[in-house]
Amino acid sequence: MVANSSNNEICVVLGASHAGVNFAFSLRREGWNGAIILFDSDPELPYHRPPLSKTYLTNGDDIEKNLLKPAESYKKEGISLRLGTTVSTINREAHTITLEDGDVQPYDKLVIATGARPIIPPIPSIDTSKNVFPIRTAKDITHIRSALEQSEDNRIVIVGGGYIGLEAAASLKKIGAHVTVLEREERVLARVTAPEMSHFFQELHTENGVPILTAKDVKAIETQKKYYEVLCTDGSRYKADIILIGCGIRVNKELAEEAGLDIENGIRVNSMACTNDTDIYAIGDCTFHYNPHYDRFIRLECVQNAVDQAKVAAAAICGKEPIYDAIPWFWSDQYDIKLQMVGLSEGYDRVLVRKESNRDKCFSIWYFKGDTLLAVDAVNNAKAYVYGTKFIKSGEKIDTSKLVDSSIEFKPANLLAE
Repeated sequence: MVANSSNNEICVVLGASHAGVNFAFSLRREGWNGAIILFDSDPELPYHRPPLSKTYLTNGDDIEKNLLKPAESYKKEGISLRLGTTVSTINREAHTITLEDGDVQPYDKLVIATGARPIIPPIPSIDTSKNVFPIRTAKDITHIRSALEQSEDNRIVIVGGGYIGLEAAASLKKIGAHVTVLEREERVLARVTAPEMSHFFQELHTENGVPILTAKDVKAIETQKKYYEVLCTDGSRYKADIILIGCGIRVNKELAEEAGLDIENGIRVNSMACTNDTDIYAIGDCTFHYNPHYDRFIRLECVQNAVDQAKVAAAAICGKEPIYDAIPWFWSDQYDIKLQMVGLSEGYDRVLVRKESNRDKCFSIWYFKGDTLLAVDAVNNAKAYVYGTKFIKSGEKIDTSKLVDSSIEFKPANLLAE
């Protein structure tokens, strides 16, 4: 490890999104004196991704209003940006990376923050249809905006009812589009939340004029004279001027895999974000890392994890011994609803719902395994999110009868089991 790096040492970062950018600035703060070089295939200055399916999709702002850091910040900290540049290989023995144009860049430390890319399902004609877009990059949103401007009817079909698809549906409905969501599973958000929450969001979108149709497996896209038709295996058809794909993501692990790094549902790293090569670290969506609280390896797709792992890796490279021990948290904004989630609900065997009797659309879902609280989903309820975080971290036992009784004042002291 490098306690005090020399001026001629080089740290190369592959990926300039939340993980890579936060790592670069954290590394400088931790005392790294050498060069820091950020590579990314995206030509835009690094930007916030969460607003892409929300405000950035609808407000018409330029990407400059959505940047992670202003351009001058990189210059001030001596961080070099190599944007619009694709890395083709990692040579661990030579301590170099090779770019697509053949240039070779040496490194002393390498950090992989390559994130993920959208899954494009193998649907006939999906790659050749003019107005079929994923929702992942600023370029994707620019294309969607342009298509909306040229569309007469603004009929949009979204394939996939995960958080990205639902957020995009809510955003597009706000600006007057006619949106239909097609979900392959029996309910939306089936892999990440309880049936009660799935039902709530299905009803929310229905109330706002967005049909969410489940058990819809798209088998083809047909091009008609002035529109497309989305065909499902049950024989149903849906007209669309624009088709958005929100079918999840695939980890960008190929560079690491080809370099011989350990891969298991992502790039496997230890508690300090280090791979099986002591000079190579990995952070963010692409990593499979150990979480001490849940006592298992996990892969997370969230900004919180990207930022936390970035800080851990920066400290580790500079000779410290940090341990990643964060409780994951997430959020989603749809219409007038703010959903805040903390913890991981996988493995739950009991779900409890607390409804706040004095507020409309204000409730929380609590996931338990036995007496242990695993996670909380809070709808328009910051208190539930904060209290859930406290109980998950502390491991204190909750009196579940008090938890679901809205007549009892909602505060931690009142919820503890005796």
